[in-house]
Amino acid sequence: MLLLLVANLIILPVAISFFNDDLSTRWIAFNCLSDTIFLIDIVVNFRTGIMQQDNAEQVILDPKLIAKHYLRTWFFLDLISSIPLDYIFLIFNQIMKLQDFSDSFQILHAGRALRILRLAKLLSLVRLLRLSRLVRYVSQWEEVYFLNMASVFMRIFNLICMMLLIGHWSGCLQFLVPMLQGFPSNSWVSINELQESYWLEQYSWALFKAMSHMLCIGYGRFPPQSLTDMWLTMLSMISGATCYALFLGHATNLIQSLDSSRRQYREKVKQVEEYMAYRKLPRDMRQRITEYFEHRYQGKFFDEECILGELSEKLREDVINYNCRSLVASVPFFANADSNFVSDVVTKLKYEVFQPGDIIIKEGTIGTKMYFIQEGVVDIVMANGEVATSLSDGSYFGEICLLTNARRVASVRAETYCNLFSLSVDHFNCVLDQYPLMRKTMETVAAERLNKIGKNPNIMQQKDEQLSNPESNQITAVVNALAAEADDCKDDDIDAKENLLHGSMSSITEPIQTIREGLPRPRSGEFRALFEGNTP
Repeated sequence: MLLLLVANLIILPVAISFFNDDLSTRWIAFNCLSDTIFLIDIVVNFRTGIMQQDNAEQVILDPKLIAKHYLRTWFFLDLISSIPLDYIFLIFNQIMKLQDFSDSFQILHAGRALRILRLAKLLSLVRLLRLSRLVRYVSQWEEVYFLNMASVFMRIFNLICMMLLIGHWSGCLQFLVPMLQGFPSNSWVSINELQESYWLEQYSWALFKAMSHMLCIGYGRFPPQSLTDMWLTMLSMISGATCYALFLGHATNLIQSLDSSRRQYREKVKQVEEYMAYRKLPRDMRQRITEYFEHRYQGKFFDEECILGELSEKLREDVINYNCRSLVASVPFFANADSNFVSDVVTKLKYEVFQPGDIIIKEGTIGTKMYFIQEGVVDIVMANGEVATSLSDGSYFGEICLLTNARRVASVRAETYCNLFSLSVDHFNCVLDQYPLMRKTMETVAAERLNKIGKNPNIMQQKDEQLSNPESNQITAVVNALAAEADDCKDDDIDAKENLLHGSMSSITEPIQTIREGLPRPRSGEFRALFEGNTP
């Protein structure tokens, strides 16, 4: 159907405009065959299922509903464009030949034959309404066979073809009108002496004249000489300007949609550059920021949280598991773990990037997250600046502080560009509470690492004792709360600090009373230090 539609839309205007009154047998056979196939297509449309507007996955197959929908939409346009005019003309011609007319009527018939023939040819122009079918079938073809990038290129191709088709029609019209007028002496055909030329030469000059008008670059070889020619020229110019504007608009939108993520990345980088210039940042800092963006986003920018947030929970979990497949494959800790545990962990990971020389973890700070290395090398640095060990792809670090609730025992520095996944302390505890065996495994590895860097690995056992002794946890929590409130007091309000620690607090248990009575009077800022680390 697509091939036949294209053939009709191209051949029909040429045959009507340039072959004068010579309706050859081949031309009549082509028209009759086309009309027959298009009539059959109308019958087929009455039996073709249609998509439901509210649910594209369901197809309506009820013949009554299909017929009602087709009659309300495209039936009459398809019927008008498929009227078998050549069949009617052949029947009329045969009737005229079979009957015995008088000489006067034959003379009259001979005089009107040419006008009837031309009228029949002009009525054939209604077949150009088949363009609506072409648009429908092409759109359906795109939906089935073309996706993503192929669909975008197909739309650009369709737009160019439509412009060429309109130019083709305009060229045929430029020659058809003077031909119907009998080629007046002031028409462009007579001026160029093309009345008796070969049809291909006539078509070439007509197309050149039409394209000159449509592109608004001139009037061909001669400007309009008559009122009819002037109106044809204006029509060509208007249609050409409209096509030109549509082409620019559609082409711009389609080109922008080819790689929207790269366009967003360029906009983001441009915004960052303007910010750096506005804040007058140093040149080396600007270079580091630019390199960070290049490595972090790789030329494409996505709002991944927004995209994943719109998916269902199961689909979001599947996407995250697929994205983290290389990490799971490279981390031995995940390779031997329960699949449910791995899935729970990776869905809570956050992607981060560090540049060479960045301090990922600083010794002595409170730990809020641990890290898994997807790609890169990090060094474990001691307080004296010595590198205790290095970790690379598939390793993890930062779990000691989360397991012990203590401060960081060493610093971690990025030696190369590092692609890491971080796990916050809340998510860390939430997952390990459900998998105690995995907690034991991580504690064993943490104890080995503490021993390797010269720290006391017994703090892991102390943590276990705290977990098994809720009363001890309660004492620690209350003491930390007291220390926090005392640190918030001003330096000159030492009495308020002492009241917090030595005042009447009937709600605190006996162990807290014992701890409080033995406290010295510390200076401001030292309260919290009394209860952290190894402070007596």
